[in-house]
Amino acid sequence: MPFSDFTSYLQLEKNYSPHTIKAYQKDLSTFLDFAVEEYEVSDVKSIPYSIIRSWIVALVDSGISNRSVNRKISSLKSYYKYLLKSKQISENPLAKHKALKTSKKIQVPFSEKEIEEVIEMLDQEEGFEGLRNKLIVELFYTTGMRRAELVELKMKDLSLESQTIKVLGKRNKERIIPLLPSIKESLSRYLEERNKLEKIEDSPYLLLSKRGVKIYETLVYRVINSYFSKASEKIKKSPHILRHSFATHLLNEGADLNAVKELLGHASLASTQVYTHNSVAQLKQVYKNSHPRNSK
Repeated sequence: MPFSDFTSYLQLEKNYSPHTIKAYQKDLSTFLDFAVEEYEVSDVKSIPYSIIRSWIVALVDSGISNRSVNRKISSLKSYYKYLLKSKQISENPLAKHKALKTSKKIQVPFSEKEIEEVIEMLDQEEGFEGLRNKLIVELFYTTGMRRAELVELKMKDLSLESQTIKVLGKRNKERIIPLLPSIKESLSRYLEERNKLEKIEDSPYLLLSKRGVKIYETLVYRVINSYFSKASEKIKKSPHILRHSFATHLLNEGADLNAVKELLGHASLASTQVYTHNSVAQLKQVYKNSHPRNSK
């Protein structure tokens, strides 16, 4: 593999998740394929910015969003920074590159009513999969964890006694999230059905398929999309929107921004602040309706 040293660096020194490393590998391989096919250049270390710029133009022409193009270029930029750091090149061809302009993406959270409707819907379902699906929805909404974090949850991460769950986040950073008393019953009922499975192959993992193997990210997406399609008309219905709803609803109720940052596992407060626009909108409405001067 042409990028094996770099991926080892991402894994061992940067502590990036397997999912992130895979995305980097795909972006770099796509770029190298382009350079070979269009310019017959296979040594990525000697590729000039003019070829990189041609790749950017080709990506834009293919119809993908500027945001996606920027992500791919970010992977390439990280690779050249690594080559520079390890003294394999003397100049970074992307040093003066400016990211493409993107429109600000506003995530519209589910309303409390929509979430309650989905949970009521799931209360009607019986059996292992129904209980598991309800637990998936409740874990997302009551902890704000990421989809990849939920998939990787292990039995040992759960403590019903202390009502906490340990989550392994980005860059292998652990955090402890408290569990609401309301989710304790859902967990107990699910674990009871889990123990009845005929065969359990991936026993260390908390959330399994009915075949006893660890759930996967696509299955989780399908579960969320399927149920919320029945309760919401919003365009995007994904696990990330549930995470967004968790943060927004906490902030709407007056939660401290730093506390929400810790619960979400964000490295910086700036990452958490993207969830505040709905809270500000609500505050404006309260202010407008309540201030004595407004009636005048």
